[in-house]
Amino acid sequence: MTVLIATDLDRTLVYSRAALALTRDVLPPLTCVERRAGEQVSFMTAAAARLTAALANRAVLVPVTTRLPDQLSRIRLPGPPSRFAVAANGGVLLVDGVADPGWHGRVVATVAGSTRLSDIASYVRQHCHPAWTVQVREAGGLFCYAVLDEAGAPDGFVAEAAEWAAERGWTVSAQGRKLYWMPRGLTKTAAVSEVADRVGAELVLAAGDSLLDQDLLCYADRGIHPAHGELFAIGWSAPQVERTKAAGVLAGQEIVEWFAARVGEFGRWAVPPDTAIS
Repeated sequence: MTVLIATDLDRTLVYSRAALALTRDVLPPLTCVERRAGEQVSFMTAAAARLTAALANRAVLVPVTTRLPDQLSRIRLPGPPSRFAVAANGGVLLVDGVADPGWHGRVVATVAGSTRLSDIASYVRQHCHPAWTVQVREAGGLFCYAVLDEAGAPDGFVAEAAEWAAERGWTVSAQGRKLYWMPRGLTKTAAVSEVADRVGAELVLAAGDSLLDQDLLCYADRGIHPAHGELFAIGWSAPQVERTKAAGVLAGQEIVEWFAARVGEFGRWAVPPDTAIS
């Protein structure tokens, strides 16, 4: 059986120092999976890293992220490189590290009916006040996002922005210090479905923490989300979707263990030493 694992990265599988959510009483060994300018910036637990490497040899492991390809390229997940990866929230389908041009054309046609990015970006720049906004960026000609300061947006701003965006065929998602504006037709699910068709996947497993992952979790045969993030904050649930017990980087480990347990249901396989399976 071909199993496809589609997993969000930031705050789902990998964690910045600020998102680790560890206490002095619980300090598991960590493995660095991303460096920027020589600095270690993203991590998994060592146990999760070992198990991820094993999973990459047992299933089709597909990283799925809002990151642009150059940002995604900084992450080195344990194990063999993934043949497929989804970047820019489904706007870019990478095959052996190269953007699929045919997929790009389909994406452009899909989002053509939404309000132009330039108009959305103009709204974002006008309404994200410099007092609490670090920068506003357009991403790959597809979407835009604002990086907020530590205090974040004022109360009610996200709901107001989401209502304005919805009237124009866009969605708003808050992830950590970033606020994303996405055209409604730009989804992770569409790209994952394309990969599932190409590899003949018979079972799709998924994980994610934000509203941008909601449709992917509903598309998957079985899914899981961490006990933090947007979906957790709104109390979201779906019949085939579970939730971790832990938060932070330990939720990331729990998610990898959950993937391994589901894959294990479809055949016996070797699990790396010192790695629990839930």
